[in-house]
Amino acid sequence: MQRLAYLAALLATATPALASDGLDGAHMSLWWAAPFAGILLSIALGPLLAAHWWHPHYEKAAALWAATAIVPLFATLGGHGAAEVLFHALALEYGPFIVMLFALFTAAGGLNIRGGATGTPLSNTLILALGAAMASVIGTTGAAMILIRPLLRANADRANAAHVAVFFIFLVGNMGGALSPLGDPPLFLGFLRGVDFFWTTQHLFAPTLLSAGLLLALFFAIDSWRAARETREAMSREAFAVEGKINLALLAIAVAAIAMSGVWKPGSGMTILGVGLETQNLVRDAILVLVGLASLLLTDRRTRAETGFEWAPLIEVAVLFAAIFVCIAPVMAMLNAGAAGPFAPLVSLATRADGSPDNIVYFWLTGLLSAFLDNAPTYLVFFQMAGGDAARLMGPLGGTLAAISMGAVYMGALTYIGNAPNFMVYAIARDNGVRMPGFFGYMIWSFGILIPLFAALTFIFIR
Repeated sequence: MQRLAYLAALLATATPALASDGLDGAHMSLWWAAPFAGILLSIALGPLLAAHWWHPHYEKAAALWAATAIVPLFATLGGHGAAEVLFHALALEYGPFIVMLFALFTAAGGLNIRGGATGTPLSNTLILALGAAMASVIGTTGAAMILIRPLLRANADRANAAHVAVFFIFLVGNMGGALSPLGDPPLFLGFLRGVDFFWTTQHLFAPTLLSAGLLLALFFAIDSWRAARETREAMSREAFAVEGKINLALLAIAVAAIAMSGVWKPGSGMTILGVGLETQNLVRDAILVLVGLASLLLTDRRTRAETGFEWAPLIEVAVLFAAIFVCIAPVMAMLNAGAAGPFAPLVSLATRADGSPDNIVYFWLTGLLSAFLDNAPTYLVFFQMAGGDAARLMGPLGGTLAAISMGAVYMGALTYIGNAPNFMVYAIARDNGVRMPGFFGYMIWSFGILIPLFAALTFIFIR
C-alpha cells in the first residue's frame, strides 16, 4: 500500500514535468527521486538486514523500483518520450558500462596465478603494491580476482591474516583504481560523459601515490609487528606459474579499445530514438564483447574453476545497475536544473558565497555517500550537480572533478558495500579460513586508518 500511495503521489505531480525536450527538472517534485533512493538503499541494506531473502530475490527488488520510475515516465511523457529517456540512459551509459565489465571480468577471471612467494611482510607489501598498480589497468575487480587467492595462499599459515585482506580492499579494491577509467566504475562513467581518458591519471596521480605509499608503509609496519609474534609452520610451495596467459593479450586489447574510443573521433554514427550512437563507441563495445567471448573460448575450464570464476557477481551487477540507470534518469533531470530545481538546498550546500563550487564539500559528500551506497551512481549525481559539462569540469572546475573522483574512488573503501570488490574479497577470505571482521568491525579498521588519511588529503590537495 505504501508503494501504491507513493506511485499515486508521483503521478499526481508528474504533469508539470513535461517539457519539449523530455523531463524538465525545474518543475519536478522530489517524489521523482524516490525510486533512485529506494534502489540504492535496497542494495545497501538488503544484504545486511535480509540476506536470506536478498540474494535469491534481488532482481525482484530491482524490477519493483525500476517499475516505480518507468510508470510515471510513460504517464508524463507518453510512450515515445519515455522510450527516448530510457534508451538514452541504457544505451549511452549502462550498455557500455556492462560491456566493459563483461570483458575485464571474463578475461581477468581466466588468469590463474599459482605458487609464488611465502607471505612475508615484504612479499605481502609488494603484492599489494602490484595489485594497486594493476587496478588502474584491468580494474579493481579484475585485479582483486587475480591476486586475492594467491595472496591468501601465501599467508595460509598465518594465525590471523585479516589485516592482509583489509589492506587489500583499501589498495587493490579501491584506491589503486583511481588513475584511469578502467580502474573503477565511477571513472568509466565519467569517461562516457566526456572526461578524457588520461585526465584522472594526470590529476589524481599525486594524491593516489601519496595515499598508496602511506598505506603500504603502514601495512608493512603492522604486518611486520604481527609476523614477529607468530610461530609459523614451514609450508611446501608450488613453483610460480601463470595459467591462461592468452587473457593477458585479451586484456591489452580491451585497454587499447577503450583508449581508442577516447582518441579516435570519426564524426559518424547513427541515431536511434533521438539518441546519437557514435562510431568509435560502437566499435569499442563490439571489440569488448569479442574480447569476452574469446576469453571464454580460449581459456581452459580447469583454469577458470581454480580461480573460482562464476557469473553470479556480474549478473547481479548487470541487474541492479539496469534498475539504477532507469531510476537515476529523473534525478539527472532535476540536477540539471541546478538552483532552480528541487535539489537547490544540496546545490547551495556545495556552493560558496561567490557562486563557485566548494570542493571540500564535494569530496566529503561524494565520498561518504559512496561508502554507504554505490560509488558509481553517487559519482554521477555529483558530476551532474557540478554542471555535468565534462569540458568545463576538466578545465576551470578541474578541482571539483578531482574532488568528486577522489571521493567516489577512495571512500568506497570505508565499508564492505562501497565498491563491488570489497564484499567479494571479504567472502573469498572468509571461505579460505580468514577470520574477517564483520561489517562494523571492518569500519573500525577503515575509519580509524582512512579518515585521518582523507583529512590529510583534504588539507594538501583540495582547494
